[in-house]
Amino acid sequence: MPEVIFNGPSGRLEGRYQPADDKNAPIAMILHPHPKFGGTMSNQIVYDLFYMFRERGFTTFRFNFRGVGRSQGNFDHGHGELSDAAAALDWVQSLHPDSRGCWIAGFSFGAWIGMQLLMRRPEIEGFMSLAPQPNIYDFSFLAPCPSSGLIIHGEEDKVTPGEHVQELVDKLSTQKGIKITHITMDGANHFFTDQIDELLEECATYLDKRLGLIEGGIEETMLLR
Repeated sequence: MPEVIFNGPSGRLEGRYQPADDKNAPIAMILHPHPKFGGTMSNQIVYDLFYMFRERGFTTFRFNFRGVGRSQGNFDHGHGELSDAAAALDWVQSLHPDSRGCWIAGFSFGAWIGMQLLMRRPEIEGFMSLAPQPNIYDFSFLAPCPSSGLIIHGEEDKVTPGEHVQELVDKLSTQKGIKITHITMDGANHFFTDQIDELLEECATYLDKRLGLIEGGIEETMLLR
């Protein structure tokens, strides 16, 4: 898994990159949690999502936002981090101009950045938003949401109570032409402590359905018990 350094809007950015064998393979980019609360591209969930997409033939990429690890710059409350994500996607696409489509997955703060990027890049055909925080960050930019995707959070999430996530899901689900799969994981907290394997299993099942690797349609909402 090559370590890469590429140019960002506020200096060099550090990433990990794994190209697919197929030059037409789609791209998957995974975004890490809040830099000021220990979030890095080495986060276990980010790492596992990276390999989940890789195992399904994607060109995969994760990177450190500005000011994290070897990435230059300073934390910018989401504005600069969104620019970092756009520059990162540009960098991967420059190496894979024939890629068919792209997926974005983000965890917590990374989910907010990922969904903003989704609004700006029509080639993004699917997303995974893990533990989004609509009570903390403004998601009003999703008007309308351009792609179908997965929103998953923990029933015991004390950072973002479920009713706030449900409001976001309800808003998105009124839009025609997309489907939001909403999974609430029983007993899970914001960090999915001791339940990361279950989390990854749900993400993998969703992705496999979207890719047509397993049977079963994608329902608009799901509640796990």
